Amino acid sequence: MGRPGFAWAIPATLFFGLFAIVPLVLVAVLSFTRWDGLSSPEFVGLANWSALLDDPIMIKSLWLSLLLTMLGVVIQTPLSILLGVWAAGHQRNRAVLSVIYFIPLLLSATAVSVLWRALLDPNFGIPAEVRWLFGSGNLFGSQATAVGVLVFVSTWQFTPFHTLIYQGAARAIPRVLYQAAEIDGAKTVRQFLHITLPQLRNAMITSMILMVVGGLTTFDTVLIMTQGGPGTDTMISAYYMYEKGFRNFEFGAASAIALVLVVVATLVSLVVVRASGYDKMRSTMEGM
Repeated sequence: MGRPGFAWAIPATLFFGLFAIVPLVLVAVLSFTRWDGLSSPEFVGLANWSALLDDPIMIKSLWLSLLLTMLGVVIQTPLSILLGVWAAGHQRNRAVLSVIYFIPLLLSATAVSVLWRALLDPNFGIPAEVRWLFGSGNLFGSQATAVGVLVFVSTWQFTPFHTLIYQGAARAIPRVLYQAAEIDGAKTVRQFLHITLPQLRNAMITSMILMVVGGLTTFDTVLIMTQGGPGTDTMISAYYMYEKGFRNFEFGAASAIALVLVVVATLVSLVVVRASGYDKMRSTMEGM
């Protein structure tokens, strides 16, 4: 029985190796070279890595990436849980409202970024018409407001995705648990805290890992909305990698930044998995 199972895994293994492992190895090799994308790569040893460690913009960009990721997890997780549990219920007009709410999920990150960049334009957008609320109206003029805009746009677009995860998980919780709680006199809030949340543990960890990976690798939103500005105040690591590679033609340094992001995303994900005990769970069925 072992051989057929292994045979079925061969296509997926080859696909993963060809499109994940091989490119990652090539990026690792490039990180030790100086390459402008046109001439032949020149081996420079650890020069790119030493320059990266001494680069204040890189250190700042990494901390900023972690900050945006943390804010995304802290804000999106409770919103997604509440909305997912609500969407899993049988409220009146729930299906219609859910469809409307999930519309941002159908749009690409580029389209969403262009939309909100136009809506928040300091000269022609909403801030220009509501000066009493937005002050000068230039939300992209300071680090605090620019970061706030990035977090808001990311939350608006990706919360529906994580809501779907929690909606499916909430629907898989056995109804008998709630019936027993009702018999014991537990109200809605106590049922949510003592039944729903514990049963959503697997889904919660999966959602948080996806948020971490997505937050650390986000790029197009910053490219379109702030381009790393004002100055370098929103220069996240993924965008800095783009600047190094496709604007400065330093593909060796850009490869080193890419590897740093891979390592950081992997470490943070492992911390989440270990801290939650997710790696020790044997059942993959919610509610069991």
